[in-house]
Amino acid sequence: MGVALIAGVLLCLLASPGLAQSAGTAAAPRTLLVAAYPAIDEVIKEALPEWQRRHPDVAVKVVSRQFADHHTAMTTALSTGSHLPDVMALEVGYVGRFAMGGGLEDLRQPPFNIERVRDRFVPYAYQQALGRAGRVVAVPADIGPGSLLYRADILAKAGLTEADLTGSWDSYVAAGVQLKARTGAYLVSHARDIKDVLIRSGLKPGEGLYFDQDSNVLVNSPRFVRAFELARTVRQNKLDAKVTTWSNDWSEGFRRGTLATQLSGAWLAGHLNHWLAPQTAGKWRAAQLPENTFVAYGGTFFAIAKASPAPNKALAWELIELLTLSRERQLAAFKAHDAFPALLDAHTDPFFEQPIAFLGQQPARLVWRDATRRINAAAVHKQDAFAEEVINTELDKVLDQNKPIAQALADAQRLLAQRARR
Repeated sequence: MGVALIAGVLLCLLASPGLAQSAGTAAAPRTLLVAAYPAIDEVIKEALPEWQRRHPDVAVKVVSRQFADHHTAMTTALSTGSHLPDVMALEVGYVGRFAMGGGLEDLRQPPFNIERVRDRFVPYAYQQALGRAGRVVAVPADIGPGSLLYRADILAKAGLTEADLTGSWDSYVAAGVQLKARTGAYLVSHARDIKDVLIRSGLKPGEGLYFDQDSNVLVNSPRFVRAFELARTVRQNKLDAKVTTWSNDWSEGFRRGTLATQLSGAWLAGHLNHWLAPQTAGKWRAAQLPENTFVAYGGTFFAIAKASPAPNKALAWELIELLTLSRERQLAAFKAHDAFPALLDAHTDPFFEQPIAFLGQQPARLVWRDATRRINAAAVHKQDAFAEEVINTELDKVLDQNKPIAQALADAQRLLAQRARR
């Protein structure tokens, strides 16, 4: 009789929806699916032992694709609502595009409540994750403070100093003329590099790059005129190698010493050291960009799609917190992969003061840390990617076909105005 009573009670308990779900959860280990791209996939995998200590019953599967393939897959998944991961890594350029689509969770809402930790992140990185109406669609993991990397040996051979490069943009170009004349080395890989920095210089917090908040086009302005003029001067003086970033010729330029400087994110020093040009160790130095210009190059964020599996979202958020709010994990990623921390807590670590052998024992992380405090994020617009294509096309016409700058920018202005509110 007692056995029958106990059996009856257990049957009733298991019939309870809440307890039945708990029993099912315990019986079937859960798996979080994380989509990432190279380097970031390793950062995630290296955090998994800590995750397993916290959640031994929750596995994490990392699906990695090449950079472009990954973002194409995420674009497709968001548009169709199928094959969505629990957590997706996104490069900052895609954060803005996806934010406009409304397919990402607003992390201000429960169970995320990201605003309670806003002050723990580098301010401009947090701003980069803002969408419409203040929505926060992603969490910054690593950032790319802009830096001028230069070959100290080539500079010395030309009789130049760092101050000649950084004093102003005009002095930077003048130094390039002397560099080319005395060493044969090019100042930059492509004149477009100059334009990319200058159109981002002097932006106020929340100001758009190509469009204002009302979708008015901003390209026919002094900011773009100066950028185009300086890029044209570089080309006219034959100071650029006319090679594009990530091409084989670009890599060869670093290895052979035909590229004397590069405007890029701080992460490039690590790429040069580990695979682009390790044989040039000790010859490079890092400085702030010319004329006290402070801009960002790239950065990694983690996001959760609205349509991803609901039961896993709280756990997905816990994993993102481990990757972005743990000082230890942020520093580990920095030391192993040159992933500059978006977490301010990590910036006080003595590692920042250590000399970097590849940069001639320069404590360059202090230079980059200073830059992070002076960068303003540009407000994103749904047509930014299209605008970038238009501007690059018009600049090429100026550089290669001698198209007047005023006409090039007027044509860009007209074309973008037609697309601005679509």
